[in-house]
Formats: sequence, C-alpha cells, structure tokens
Amino acid sequence: MDVSFTDKAKNKADELTGAAKERIGDATNNERLRAEGSTQQTEARARQAGEHAKDAGRDVRDAFTK
Repeated sequence: MDVSFTDKAKNKADELTGAAKERIGDATNNERLRAEGSTQQTEARARQAGEHAKDAGRDVRDAFTK
C-alpha cells in the first residue's frame, strides 16, 4: 500500500472525526468541542492539500522522466 494513500486515509478519518465533534458540539451547545472539531477538520484539509501537491509534483516529474 502506498504511503500517500495511507496518509490520505488518515487525513480523511481526521476530517470526518472533526466534523462529528463539531456536530456534537452544536447539538450539546459545547463551544469547546465545536471549536476542536472545526480545528481538526481544518488541519486535516491542510494535510490533504499537501498530499495533493506532492502527487502533482510526482506527476510532473514522471511526465518528464518517461
């Protein structure tokens, strides 16, 4: 299994966990949980963007080496 795939899966799981925390925080009027969930989602999305950038860089490199 590709390391990038594993990282992407972990990032997606973090994003979904953050979304759940945010929804639970909304439902229970828990501002700390809501903020924690929002932060977790944002961090996961930023890591996902980094993974996409690495993939794009590999694609460009591969295009020139083939």
